[in-house]
Amino acid sequence: MKKIWLHTVRIYLTIGLFFYYKKLVVVKESKMPKNKPLIFLSNHQNALIDALLIATTSGRFSYFLTRASVFNKPLVSKLLHSVNMLPVYRVRDGWNTISNNNAIFKRCTEELKNNEVVALFPEGNHHKNRSVRSLSKGFTRIIFETLSAYPDLDLELVPIGINYKEISAFGDSVSLYYGKPIPAKSLVSDFSNEEIVSLRQSIQEKIKGLTTHIDFDVYPETIEKLNALNVDFLNPKEVNKCIQSNFELCESKPKQTKNLFKKFFIGLLILNLFVPFIVWKYYVKPTIKEVEFVATARFAIAITLVPFWILICCLIIGFSFGFVFGLAYVMCVLLIALLSVKL
Repeated sequence: MKKIWLHTVRIYLTIGLFFYYKKLVVVKESKMPKNKPLIFLSNHQNALIDALLIATTSGRFSYFLTRASVFNKPLVSKLLHSVNMLPVYRVRDGWNTISNNNAIFKRCTEELKNNEVVALFPEGNHHKNRSVRSLSKGFTRIIFETLSAYPDLDLELVPIGINYKEISAFGDSVSLYYGKPIPAKSLVSDFSNEEIVSLRQSIQEKIKGLTTHIDFDVYPETIEKLNALNVDFLNPKEVNKCIQSNFELCESKPKQTKNLFKKFFIGLLILNLFVPFIVWKYYVKPTIKEVEFVATARFAIAITLVPFWILICCLIIGFSFGFVFGLAYVMCVLLIALLSVKL
């Protein structure tokens, strides 16, 4: 039953993301192992959306390590656990909660022993900047504890780069670059502090190659130049080459003109979804304090309240004029939604 539930959730989220994003590109540098224990290690710009994108594109079911604060409500906690999300406790959650991580890390070790996948964001938190920050050492602890308990385990590490055109925009585009799996034993031998530092640096460099990385000390001027050149942030390797060449080897995209057809269909979509739109515009969006949560909140409305509203309208039209008309209405709204996003 658990597998059926996970497959159902993944299919539903995949459909939702198809309607949510204008373009979703997945690049895998090599074939993803199907029967090996893996640890996915990704940059983190866009709150829960990052995890959903990995969950629906990797080809493997993963156990995601997620900050413990989102598990505070019992119903939410039960739902998150049902889709293989595990809480990780930080100092801000209280010193007395840190010891809870021992059981979580042990759970990860046991799942990896069973050839499962653990996914986490080693930067420790999310940030909208196009920079890969220093990695925390939590992921190295999982690797060390797993190989200490099961030294013959063929554990592999998969670096991932997630790249957004504009993280908070409606109809945004995104690309995911999956790097080549790295045998963990090639990076770990004596479990020393020096290896912790080396492992963090090595994985950070791998992730930097899969997403746009701008050094912090030159961030404002660099991002301004890249935006002026209108580079394709969905192609991070070309963008990084542009930065490294001091902006001499840059590929620019043609600037897009205003699409009147797109605006028309967006207006038509708002008209048909006016109740979910009002809830989003005036009740949900004003409560969001960090831009990194905008896409997550909007997507949550899109896959919960929007389908419910469309169903209500379908039933009203069906009982009033016949269910053929109700079904036709649903198909029209879905077509309008697609045109609003994809144009």
